[in-house]
Amino acid sequence: MLRILNVLAIVALVGSAVYAYSIKYATLYQAERMAKLKRELQSETDSVAMLRAEWSHVANPVRIEVLADKYLGGQVMQLSQITTFAGLPEKAARGDEIGAKLQDLGLAEPTNTPAAASAFSATPAAPKPATPAAPKPATPVALKPATPVALKPATSGR
Repeated sequence: MLRILNVLAIVALVGSAVYAYSIKYATLYQAERMAKLKRELQSETDSVAMLRAEWSHVANPVRIEVLADKYLGGQVMQLSQITTFAGLPEKAARGDEIGAKLQDLGLAEPTNTPAAASAFSATPAAPKPATPAAPKPATPVALKPATPVALKPATSGR
């Protein structure tokens, strides 16, 4: 009976030693991993700081002014060039050039777009006989031009 207890004690001692070493090596692995992540974080922080410094150099108004004078032949803005919103000319109505050519060829009916409505408002349109055999062509859709977006340089919070 005494020998069985000795064997069990030795097995328990070896098992606890294996468990302690496994915890030790897992801890060392996690510490090395954390140190590696800290180095990567510092590297990324340094890269961001370098990019911010580079951006501040590239977006420097004095540098841009020198380059504009050198390559674009810029002129000084005159006071007469500044106007109010009311002083701007009205936007010209855009016509549907493709639709107008199709109408000239007799392949399309007049559309009810604002440009077509203003062009045909003086004369009322006579009703056309319906032709069930021919399908109607799709009405052209006027697309709005994209609005330019102004980009601002990133500012550092330091």
